[in-house]
Amino acid sequence: MEAPPTTRISILSLPESGTMAAFGLHEVLGAAGAGAGPATGALEVTLVARDARPFTASTGLCVTPQQNLTGALADIVIVCDIHLLPDEAPEGRWQEEIAWVRRHLRDGALVCSTCSGAVLLAEAGLLDGHDAASHWTMAELFRDRYPAVRFRPERILCDSGHAGRLITTGGASAWQDLALYLIGRFCGAQEAARIARLFLLGDRGFGQLPFASMARPRQHSDAVVARVQAWLVDNHARPNPVLAMVQQSGLSERSLKRRFKVATGYTPVGYVQTLRIEEAKQMLETEGASIEDIAVAVGYEDPTFFRKLFKRLAGVTPAQYRQRTRVRGLVP
Repeated sequence: MEAPPTTRISILSLPESGTMAAFGLHEVLGAAGAGAGPATGALEVTLVARDARPFTASTGLCVTPQQNLTGALADIVIVCDIHLLPDEAPEGRWQEEIAWVRRHLRDGALVCSTCSGAVLLAEAGLLDGHDAASHWTMAELFRDRYPAVRFRPERILCDSGHAGRLITTGGASAWQDLALYLIGRFCGAQEAARIARLFLLGDRGFGQLPFASMARPRQHSDAVVARVQAWLVDNHARPNPVLAMVQQSGLSERSLKRRFKVATGYTPVGYVQTLRIEEAKQMLETEGASIEDIAVAVGYEDPTFFRKLFKRLAGVTPAQYRQRTRVRGLVP
């Protein structure tokens, strides 16, 4: 039997990247196909960077690339996570890396990103008009800088267009899901199952929303909206909160809705709902109260509506969320 062709994988690491995904992907993908039989495809994995010289990653560890971009030719490109400080902007960065990624996509390669590595793909304009996953903390950055991208904070693996040749992932450990996906696709399901058992890679079928907290509203200078936000901290559970917000603002309902959305990125009702669900999460994590009592405490007399809203915003039911925290030992 003729052996399947070897699939070349280049893992792109940047000085702004961490090391967990880069090193983890290299080890896990490198183990695929080893001793699994002639019918299993082989993966050739290389850690690449702009220069082949060692550099210090964002975690403070030394990374020694195996190849520079000039010599790296791949069937699969993986862009690792990117760590930027709050005052650091992505514009104008990674021009050589972006050109390299674009060239591979144009030539038919499969291009993937792990976690916040999707920012580089967004900077390249490759995600415009497409769904994209990234770490849930990137929601504000995508909202403000990449409005043409349909950000999907609930997704772990996301088909981001280009005829299935662009894949983004969400969450810091989503590189594990990407590794199993690539092994299953290029080496077969049995090999993916073997690697999952070997490395104890688990299932996060609920996505990353259960791990997410409320995205920080964008900074703004609207004093009226800021006053309403401050009032909501202690009053989001009261009945008819949007009407009360209008009264607090002194504006018409239409004007408040428009100004609130411009200032915060949320509609008034969306902001209230998110605050309430965040409060419910805290109660589910730290208290033993019934779900019905928690629903009432955060402002919902109808527990059925509360459960539906909680699942929409958190990705799981309140009971599932509490069970996850019980496993972590947080609930009495």
